[in-house]
Amino acid sequence: MCINYLSDHASAERLCGQIRETGGHAIAVQADVSNEDEIIRLFGRVDSELGRITALVNNAGTVGEASRLDTMSEFRLLKIMMSNVVGPMLCSKHALLRMLPRHGGRGGSIVNVSSVAARLGSPGEYVDYAASKGALDTFTVGLAKEVAGEGVRVNAVRPGYIFTEFHALSGDPHRVSKLEPTIPMGRGGLADEVAEAILWLLSDKASYSTGSFIDLGGGR
Repeated sequence: MCINYLSDHASAERLCGQIRETGGHAIAVQADVSNEDEIIRLFGRVDSELGRITALVNNAGTVGEASRLDTMSEFRLLKIMMSNVVGPMLCSKHALLRMLPRHGGRGGSIVNVSSVAARLGSPGEYVDYAASKGALDTFTVGLAKEVAGEGVRVNAVRPGYIFTEFHALSGDPHRVSKLEPTIPMGRGGLADEVAEAILWLLSDKASYSTGSFIDLGGGR
């Protein structure tokens, strides 16, 4: 398994260590997945150290501080779209160059990490983030149909309020706890709950699932 990270080397290595302790083989590779040259380098490491890729999880992404559209800069909007839309598309492209039979592959599975924001819109907070995830949903459906007959499945999960460090990027690391009363289930979600859904979609248990979405929003 390859763990890609942008800047948190310690956390990536810690996760690799946990995988190795269970008997798995893992490497951590730094790369900015909004940059195709770095993606090429990332996949090159996978080829040389792990072999041909059969599964890809597009989990990298970013969000800005909560604000309205009329205060957002061009830089912020472009950064959101490059990280949350172009990055997953480029990573999927290079995965397909290894998965598709026409390129010598034997198929595979791709899971995109979207968000319930894609269908809720996040007004007054993150319409840019919501729009990027809406684009990712459309990409998921389109690519799933494009490669369905070639042994590659493409699905997505849409998490809601999940207890992760991601919310610190929005300027409010305690955001999930504050918003728990608005969640029908009355609590925020856990990263492991999202991971279980991703693992299922990657597995043969989901062999007839493509172009599908699993919402993990506690009822939102």
